[in-house]
Amino acid sequence: MVEDLIRKTSKKTWYKWSIYINLILFFIIGLFFYLLIRDCLYVGGLEFVNEEWLLIARDVTFLSIALALIFVQLIRNISTIIRRSL
Repeated sequence: MVEDLIRKTSKKTWYKWSIYINLILFFIIGLFFYLLIRDCLYVGGLEFVNEEWLLIARDVTFLSIALALIFVQLIRNISTIIRRSL
């Protein structure tokens, strides 16, 4: 059922969805950069506490996933441009 939906969607629809996905990813990156800076400043002023380091690990994890997704889309778009220009 999902495969039929994927096959029926046009390239124009995929490009629209890609823009929305990128906007969501950039919002996630901005949010977690803010949280990472806030958590790092909070941990820097206190003694070593395991719970705060878990917050930093959470922020770094979400940032790395979002940046990896953007990087994958960038490589995919560059390969599409190269294929069309040949």
